[in-house]
Amino acid sequence: MTGANKSLGERPHKFTVPDLLLRKQQQQKIVALTAYDYSAARLADRAGVDIVLVGDTLGIMSLGYSTTIPVTMEEMLHHVKACRRGVHSALLVADMPFGSYQASVEDAIRNAAQLMKEGGAQAVKIEGGSEIAATVHRMTQVGIPVMGHIGLQPQSVNAYGGNKAQGRDTESANQLLKDAIILQKEGAFSIVLEAIPADLSSEISSCLNIPTIGIGAGPECDGQVQVWHDILGIYPGKRYRHVKQYVDLGEQIDVAIRSYSDEVRGKSFPTKEHSL
Repeated sequence: MTGANKSLGERPHKFTVPDLLLRKQQQQKIVALTAYDYSAARLADRAGVDIVLVGDTLGIMSLGYSTTIPVTMEEMLHHVKACRRGVHSALLVADMPFGSYQASVEDAIRNAAQLMKEGGAQAVKIEGGSEIAATVHRMTQVGIPVMGHIGLQPQSVNAYGGNKAQGRDTESANQLLKDAIILQKEGAFSIVLEAIPADLSSEISSCLNIPTIGIGAGPECDGQVQVWHDILGIYPGKRYRHVKQYVDLGEQIDVAIRSYSDEVRGKSFPTKEHSL
């Protein structure tokens, strides 16, 4: 039942990590969407998405950075708290920003715990494969649900020399498959597959017992995630191939603001109707 169909006063079902695993078993697709503030999180939750991801892409979409790398723990925590107040039924997952988990397992646990205790996240997402296996293992051991992320890893943009698709050759494709299997073994409850060939994501998805969430990884993933600003047409930058824009709110917002400005300057707003 989607949020739009819930009757007034009905208590929504709280989507959990076990629910996500059940979706995989039942071959039901999973819907994830990013959100970076209270209003967006509330609307996404009300529309019935399964996962609200507070992605570190907030650095680009909300803070104006050119990459996700400058995003700090303080900034992530601020936005996770805001989204927590808007989410009532979806699973709230928080990205761990660059530098918050790479230095040591202790750092990873400390920062993840902060996102959960203070921010209200129910799970965290970290980028990387076999190189972070020990971190994922220890985090899940102490009760921190971890969502993995392989393929294109935006926090490694400088190493890649740009946001480039991954897994196009046999060697790198085999490594991604190994990484996915290792992450599952170490306790990850799901894995984001970003910008990899569709046939590879299909193979990875079929090899795992945990769900895959695709973005630019084809239709055979167990679920999909998109960026709020992309599907609504708000972000002014060039759209990636994997993005489907469902509405052009950017144009509608522009028209609305221009109309408001014209009315104020033309002294037609406010009227008595809008005055005390």
